Amino acid sequence: MNQRIVVVSASFGAGHDGVAAELTRRLAARGRRVERHDFVDLVPGRLGRVLRAGYHRQLTAAPRTWGWLLAAAGAGAGAAARLTALADQALLDAIGPGTAAVVSTYPLASQALGRLRAQGRIAAPVCTYLTDLSVHPLWIHPGVDVHIGLHDDAARQAKELGAADVRVTAPAVGPGFRAAPRPDRTGDPRALIVAGAWGVGAIERAATDVAATGAAVPVVVCGRNERLRRRVERRGDAVTLGWVDDMPALMRGCDVVVQNAGGLSSLEALTAGLPVLTYRCIPGHGRTNAEVLDRIGWVPWIRDRAGLAGGLRRAMTGPPRFDPAPARAEDVILELAG
Repeated sequence: MNQRIVVVSASFGAGHDGVAAELTRRLAARGRRVERHDFVDLVPGRLGRVLRAGYHRQLTAAPRTWGWLLAAAGAGAGAAARLTALADQALLDAIGPGTAAVVSTYPLASQALGRLRAQGRIAAPVCTYLTDLSVHPLWIHPGVDVHIGLHDDAARQAKELGAADVRVTAPAVGPGFRAAPRPDRTGDPRALIVAGAWGVGAIERAATDVAATGAAVPVVVCGRNERLRRRVERRGDAVTLGWVDDMPALMRGCDVVVQNAGGLSSLEALTAGLPVLTYRCIPGHGRTNAEVLDRIGWVPWIRDRAGLAGGLRRAMTGPPRFDPAPARAEDVILELAG
């Protein structure tokens, strides 16, 4: 039996890479040799880094345009195919002969892998792990053998977009986030405000709004955005942090998470037993994820300041509703790998 599995992620923020790292850990613990690749590095020259920098600038300087692009994702399938074709040879070299399965945690990588698989240029089965609860067209390619969704709602969306085989599993988050009793402490409740590795969105306004409710002290994680950290510090109405290495410990010291994109941090908090609210979500995938998380009852979406105080207090009255599927993503991948 071939033990080798290839995982393709992308360093667009930390969410895609975080899932890839956890899948790699789990598969390695099951005795498989796993190789991870960053799609950014597989695009020739500096183009991948240019695309990543452009995406970063778009989210920080003109976030509404990202929402427009995401809404038009289906119409842009041809452009996506031409772009991802630039990475074909590097992908084929990374996969090589004798690979048991290929896993993607990034939509453009899934487009490339699905196309290569449909053309018969990849012999190994291909699996896409859908990191978001909302599914846009670039996540789905008919050449992909299996798509993994994190809820029946995500599976429904994927099937409507043409995915033939969709499996529903629990989110792949690290073992440190498993629910555990939080330490006893005194003082006011704490609202952990997260905005991904890049610290994008209306974070300053969210922190000020949370502080104004009097319901909780805002604890703002600015990721690698040092300019944001300095701005929030100057306002003086929040505890301010940069990049955090031990997020499970930080979450155990807080009472509620306020997020704006519906990504990995939300799922980590829910796994830890911490209630989550969406507030001042970013356009595009932030809004679409907020809609799904609210619809399935996992994360309420607070749409204005008037509802924030009540939303915070309600969230902190008890554990969140979180009912993930019992199946595990690594079992699906190992079944596919044979």
